[in-house]
Amino acid sequence: MPKPLLAVDAPSLLYRAFFALPASITGAGGRPVNALLGAVNMLLREIEAHDPRAVVCCFGPDAADYRVELYPGYHADREEMPGELAWQWERAPALFEALGWRCVHHDSLEADDLLGAFATAERAAGGEALLLTGDRDLFQCAGDGVAVLYLKTGAKGAEVVDAAEVERRYGVPPALVPDFIALRGDPSDGLPGAKGIGEKTAAALLRKHGSLEAAIAAREEETPRIATALADELLPAYKEIATLRPVAVERPPDRATDHAGGAAAARELGMERLAARLEQAAAG
Repeated sequence: MPKPLLAVDAPSLLYRAFFALPASITGAGGRPVNALLGAVNMLLREIEAHDPRAVVCCFGPDAADYRVELYPGYHADREEMPGELAWQWERAPALFEALGWRCVHHDSLEADDLLGAFATAERAAGGEALLLTGDRDLFQCAGDGVAVLYLKTGAKGAEVVDAAEVERRYGVPPALVPDFIALRGDPSDGLPGAKGIGEKTAAALLRKHGSLEAAIAAREEETPRIATALADELLPAYKEIATLRPVAVERPPDRATDHAGGAAAARELGMERLAARLEQAAAG
């Protein structure tokens, strides 16, 4: 059985680690290294659990221009990155690369677009992919040979979400996740969705009509309240925002985690405990 490719939503991991761990975790010069430590620990845990053939860490802008152009409220309420996180963010790619994890950055597409692209490339080559993220938008990628490793706040380890689990949670298959998000909304992205439409109604409409576009076209068949909600001209834009953009990526070669290289990089950052653990792992 082939080993999977592990594609990582690096911004999601770094933010999650930064706010989960205290800033009192410091390295060289007394600078906080909580985001770096937490992200590496999360990745090492999933690598141990799933034994991937390679790891690719994806970076991109917080809010892609094309998404903001579709709806200016997209990510509008998110606060500016804290300075203590920005310093660690700049150093994350070098630390990850030292560990043998390939880092890929796109200037105009977000990390989730890259994750979807790597999943597509891996499946086209006959492989399997795991997508590590705290973003439920990636549920649209779940399917044959692709699963999401979903990071939940307060949980130790990621939850494996396959196509069956997506349908159990949302009541629709993965392909309809963008339609579902457009109707239900996504507060974390600043998308309001259709007014008064919750999860159950969104799923019922999509099961009945088959897509957001079909539901909008047949809105006069619904109650006046739902018909009015479906008349919102921004719903197609919400769906487009939630839909991952295709992008050409190079399928990474097999590469094991480099514990010794990671230990050296961690020690340079003053992360002595992490360095010691990685050196112990390198020694077998």
